[in-house]
Amino acid sequence: MVAQAHPDDRHELPLAGLKVVEFTHMVMGPTCGLVLADLGAEVIKVEPVAGDRTRHLLGMGSGFFPMFNRNKKSVAIDLHHPEGAAVARRLALSADVVAENFKPGTMGKYGLDYAALREAAPRLIYVSCKGFLPGPYEHRTALDEVVQMMGGLAYMTGRPGDPLRAGTSVNDIMGGMFGAIGALGALVQRGITGRGQEVQSALFENNVFLVGQHMLQYAITGQAAAPMPERISPWGVYDVFTVAGGEQIFLAAVSDAQWATFCDALGLADLKDDPRYASNNHRVRARGTLIPLLRERLAGRPAAELAALFERVGLPYAPISRPDQLYDDPHLRATGALADIVLTDGARAGQTVQTTLLPITLGGAHLGVRASPPRMGEHTDTVLASLGYDAGEIARLRTAGVVA
Repeated sequence: MVAQAHPDDRHELPLAGLKVVEFTHMVMGPTCGLVLADLGAEVIKVEPVAGDRTRHLLGMGSGFFPMFNRNKKSVAIDLHHPEGAAVARRLALSADVVAENFKPGTMGKYGLDYAALREAAPRLIYVSCKGFLPGPYEHRTALDEVVQMMGGLAYMTGRPGDPLRAGTSVNDIMGGMFGAIGALGALVQRGITGRGQEVQSALFENNVFLVGQHMLQYAITGQAAAPMPERISPWGVYDVFTVAGGEQIFLAAVSDAQWATFCDALGLADLKDDPRYASNNHRVRARGTLIPLLRERLAGRPAAELAALFERVGLPYAPISRPDQLYDDPHLRATGALADIVLTDGARAGQTVQTTLLPITLGGAHLGVRASPPRMGEHTDTVLASLGYDAGEIARLRTAGVVA
């Protein structure tokens, strides 16, 4: 079983001692902060005095705040108030890293953009997570779905004529991850030069990176990539099969050795010896007849029987699972890839649920939960006190609605 980093082991985490202030909302910016927080940084999330609105989203948005804001502190500041902006600047100038994901120009209104902060804090690393990198599109309003549609991912995911966004916030999450990767690179360079810098990541460019393999397919072959449901697969057997009782299972054989094992395990000696299927490329060219034939041969086999068989002989296979079913996944449970957090908002506030951890281990241990997602403004007093505000000043700011 893979261990989780214990709260008492914080000094062993690679970013222990690093201070990050994030002005973020939704998914992209909070993901950047989450990566740095899980790696051990002190991450202070600046929220509006009314709270981050993702605390109260419904449906698919209900998991946003608890998923992307663990291991962070919360400070609530009204940036629209001049005193609030001044408090926020003081906080930002105390940080090693500032992260934000607001529209271009927003942070400049409050003197919190990189140009305003770098003169006073030349070692500051400033991470901007945007919709687009600087250029003709930079002032457009971007969403994950927007860039999936314009960046070719929805085209590749859906059937022809039916573009379909991917089933999770792939660009938001990966855009935040690339922001964190940029921050880590900038931290290494700062250790050499003593100077900070601005790091930028963007949804659109992230999406283009994701479809880059399909762009290169066209550049190399002259053939535009077909949507995934209609793609020319590079593998002879690489499909979802509907089997006994209407259950579905993904089965694959991606090499000639695997094809031989596949045929031996399933009793398909006639197909193994058929010269039309002699190599992977033969099988790819013959998929139009091979896959329907395999569907017919496998239709009466129970999914559990096929899974056990493929497990035994070492062939790739997968059940078709819903996300909620992963809570019972034996591998995730055995390896400590899920961890408890306490919810802070909504009807289930105070209840314990499980969340997923970063998909890495350091020194054989997962990066665990040191703190559940914070209550709105939970750390306002302690953080402001660390900046030199006394209790009377904090009380006055709270009475004036500058902080909460």
